[in-house]
Amino acid sequence: MKHDIRILTLVFLLIWALAWSSAGPAAAADEPTEHPATPDEPAAIAEPEQTGTPDSERILRVLHGGTIEEMPMRDYLQGVLRAEMPASFELEALKAQAIAARTYTLHKMSGGTIANHPDADACDDINCCKAYKTAEDAAADWGSMALYYEEKLARAIAETDGQAILYNGEPILAVFFSSSGGHTQNAGAVWQTDLPYLQSVSSPEDETLVPNYYSVSRFSASEFRSLFLRAHPEADLSGTIDGWISDVIRSDADYVTSLRVGGVIVKGNELRSILSLRSPSFTIKTEGDTLVFHVTGYGHGVGMSQYGANALALQGMDAAAILEHYFPGAKVRGYAS
Repeated sequence: MKHDIRILTLVFLLIWALAWSSAGPAAAADEPTEHPATPDEPAAIAEPEQTGTPDSERILRVLHGGTIEEMPMRDYLQGVLRAEMPASFELEALKAQAIAARTYTLHKMSGGTIANHPDADACDDINCCKAYKTAEDAAADWGSMALYYEEKLARAIAETDGQAILYNGEPILAVFFSSSGGHTQNAGAVWQTDLPYLQSVSSPEDETLVPNYYSVSRFSASEFRSLFLRAHPEADLSGTIDGWISDVIRSDADYVTSLRVGGVIVKGNELRSILSLRSPSFTIKTEGDTLVFHVTGYGHGVGMSQYGANALALQGMDAAAILEHYFPGAKVRGYAS
């Protein structure tokens, strides 16, 4: 009997020892084990949410109608959106416009005093800052849609509160224009400096989406001579008109990057400005004593295309994705500086 008890005891001890060895040491109970991630324990460390300075707290001095007014960024952006983009556009396009306008303003402010208005942070001159329109002027244009559009623009601003387009953590030169001929162009093709986030990208707008997508401008020999010599008096515009323009260089995006006019090399965008063409995407023909420019799109072609942004919004793209498409390498984030 005692022999049987000893055997049972040994068997029990053997089973207990095997169970203990398979469980591992007691300290292992405090070590993490692999299991599906939970909201409180993510599988990977996510990028922290960045909160920007609220538009209501960022006060600007705005030169408007010859007078400097103090207003929060929120109110300034409302005036810019009224003037710069059709309120009928998709909400995500309007949000992209709000972020771009905010970013452009922050970029200019970061550069210190602005020569054209040293006592103001922004102005209503489109050749310096951005266009600006009051609620009263916008309402006169919008008619019965005024209240709806005013609320729509306010929503676009509120839903992007404090957000900016950043490159290396700083607000970029967030330029924009109306419409392209299928691609934007590099900043260096228009201005003196190229920038990594202002490079040529595709843009989906076409004649079915953009009013006056194609335009034609005609200049008699005397008209062209007068306009061009005002900017470049050194040009030689003697002889027949068909010999005045040569060496036209076009980019892959189909913009005229440079050409020779009367022996003077100018950029396509400069000639566009001299002649008040709608875009530097043009072709030139002579018809007797007349120069004829066939133009595609509207604007300088650098940065965000507004009609392209609306087309992308119609395809389901949100504001951040739209902006990160048009400004490659930049990111939409909250900006608190």
